[in-house]
Amino acid sequence: MSRITVSHLTKHFGAVRAVNDLSFAVEPGSITGFLGPNGAGKTTTLRCLLGLVTPTRGEARIGGVRYSDLRYPAQTVGAALESSSFHPGRTARNHLLVLCAAAGLPDRRAEEVLELTGMTDTADRRVGGYSTGMRQRLGLAATLIGDPAVLVLDEPATGLDPAGINWLRQLLRHLAHELGKTVLVSSHLLSEMEHTADRVVIIAGGVLVHEGSLDDLVAGSGAVVRARTPEPARLLAALADAGMHGHRQDGSVVVPGATPAQVGHAAFAHGVELHELAAEGTDLEDVFLQLTGGGETGALTEVGPPA
Repeated sequence: MSRITVSHLTKHFGAVRAVNDLSFAVEPGSITGFLGPNGAGKTTTLRCLLGLVTPTRGEARIGGVRYSDLRYPAQTVGAALESSSFHPGRTARNHLLVLCAAAGLPDRRAEEVLELTGMTDTADRRVGGYSTGMRQRLGLAATLIGDPAVLVLDEPATGLDPAGINWLRQLLRHLAHELGKTVLVSSHLLSEMEHTADRVVIIAGGVLVHEGSLDDLVAGSGAVVRARTPEPARLLAALADAGMHGHRQDGSVVVPGATPAQVGHAAFAHGVELHELAAEGTDLEDVFLQLTGGGETGALTEVGPPA
């Protein structure tokens, strides 16, 4: 019921095509990174999903239903977009209590999400005095107020320090992997999602350029895994059993289009001793830049006359 589906989504703003025939899916129980340079069309896609923008063509649905048709939206979808704002004179606790009242939820839910997001000690401070990172936490608390099955987060790590990013990563994993929620997180940084996302959807210029796991991305990148072992013949046989093809090079076994986890698992399953295991070659950030054209896109394209 909580699957996100985007089908042939297209959005024009006058002569500018922000999103062009975009299709992808986000499954429950996983974290999907929605990636692309600034200006790639990520926020427009999320706004279409949340009913804030009307698509020119196509559709975006949550559990097979358009957002505008959801009977209990706060209990179905929690969304924190980049433009989220708060009354500077209101405390975090009061802000969440207002949301509870609007959604018909008991006041205790505000206390629960304050604790979940680590804000209990600062809940009675006015939001106007919050840092960017604390505002991000409050935005996340607001998305969780209805205990929704789906979370849609736009650049949630902005303003967080390394400890805050690690906290966010662990929370999202708990929500997706342990509680089974559907989590869609947009970002323009692959490095941010590399240690968080189970799958990635990458767009550039409003067009899909990759959908799949990070392993899929590595497999198509030209990267290799280098393994050092006293039993190279056995390792090569183990790799072949797992559908991978390696070769000997400079005293090591080199495996193109694989990840260290895949090679390590094959070796473990066959009892092969490893002394070294490392990925080499193309960096994931390089792959991301190659796929998206590099840097800021400025990639919103002009719409030509109808065919």
